[in-house]
Amino acid sequence: MSVVEYEAKLLNVDPLAMAARIADAGGRHLADRLMRRHVYDTQPPEPGRWIRLRDTGDEVTLCVKEVTSDAIDGTRETETTVGDFGTAHALLGRMGISPKSYQENRRSSWLLGRVRLEIDSWPLIPPYLEIEADSAAEVWASAKLLDIPLEDLTSENTTKVFARYGIDLESIADLRF
Repeated sequence: MSVVEYEAKLLNVDPLAMAARIADAGGRHLADRLMRRHVYDTQPPEPGRWIRLRDTGDEVTLCVKEVTSDAIDGTRETETTVGDFGTAHALLGRMGISPKSYQENRRSSWLLGRVRLEIDSWPLIPPYLEIEADSAAEVWASAKLLDIPLEDLTSENTTKVFARYGIDLESIADLRF
């Protein structure tokens, strides 16, 4: 099933200070984990559309992401759980779908009411907070609860966040800690 993501980011956060702010607002810490992913072009390749195979440490998912704009609701995901990261990667290869890149990030996951908060740390760029909910109103309400000015948020995808720091993420075939 294809769903719209409602998501905004606060860039350049101090992970410990942000975790404390979330906890003080009543947030519940869920997990800290290393996430790894392979990114593939769709066939035929289309700008703003790609395949992601991701291992979160808890589950492995295969997803097609489609970015239509930088708006809070500008990304659509069609995702399913798969059994094994290595086997799914091999299966995609057998179908002729070659990875563009391998990427890792560290994630601290929190829940504030029904809203998912992720403190993401990637190689080469400062950490950021991602606020994801089932509606734009829930994203904005959580930001206000955390005392984050709405004008400080961006809904740019990770590739565009890297570009803010002068880094072309799509040119990096292997991004690890």
